[in-house]
Amino acid sequence: METRTFGRSGLNVSVLGFGGAPIGVLNTEQNQVETLLNSALDMGINVVDTAAGYSGSEVAIGKAIGHRRDQFLLISKCGQMFEDLDGEAWSAQLISQTIDRSLQRLQTDRLDVMLLHTCDLETLEQGPALGALIDARDAGKIRHVGYSGDNAAAESAIQHPDVTVLETSVNLCDQANIDQVLPLAVQHGVGVIAKRPIANAAWKDLTAQPGFYATYAATYTERLSQMNVHPTDLGFDGDAQQIWPEIALRFTLSQPGVHTAIIGTTNPSHLENNIKAVGKGPLPTGIVTQLRTAFRRAETAAGETWSGLT
Repeated sequence: METRTFGRSGLNVSVLGFGGAPIGVLNTEQNQVETLLNSALDMGINVVDTAAGYSGSEVAIGKAIGHRRDQFLLISKCGQMFEDLDGEAWSAQLISQTIDRSLQRLQTDRLDVMLLHTCDLETLEQGPALGALIDARDAGKIRHVGYSGDNAAAESAIQHPDVTVLETSVNLCDQANIDQVLPLAVQHGVGVIAKRPIANAAWKDLTAQPGFYATYAATYTERLSQMNVHPTDLGFDGDAQQIWPEIALRFTLSQPGVHTAIIGTTNPSHLENNIKAVGKGPLPTGIVTQLRTAFRRAETAAGETWSGLT
């Protein structure tokens, strides 16, 4: 699998990463998680992304591939309150405890990246939350300090000298960060993880979405409908439900500044299809232009600004 230099971090990342949200929030069986994650590593994925707030995800990942720790980059997120931890949300006390708990759950002595999990701009600029990550880095518990979020907060975070990684929304239904954030990330040498690269499967009927995704995917589903574009308009033939994931993923990885795109799945065949899709490389420039034009046209027609979805 293709790898890209991860900004100024000194790391190399596979262009496809594994997102750990679904295996947690959908209560995936542990044996299924083990099969999925070990297959991902075997097929060249070296980025595994999770979060303290993805119920059960950190524990499942630690059990599944903790014994292969040196074969992948491990990323988690923190900042929210939990009943079993002390401190207010975004406080240094809470973040420090969350990091220690994540290390235990993930069966590791260090995290390659720890991200603040989408705090607002005011909280970010107050300083204690980032300061706690810097302290953890200096103590050797994490290697890189990062921020997960969008829009103005993401712009602020990547200009901080200690922030080397950003996770932000980049997909065919979420294009604001392409113009507002990615150029700044390139300027500052920040490694960029694209979240939601296949737009939460916005082409699906919401009733076909599993669990809470029936609500979670609603905004992107509405945006794609208003964009009024079909794979055949882009020169792709066949079943749209089968083709859209490839188009979406390759669109995201075509954006300058994106280094890896994380996709969460519980389905091994989806994982294999995504790996095949990234093997085809970026989309042709003309198709990227069509999708960008469709987004701008729909946004204008809606009479609103489609900011990055946090």
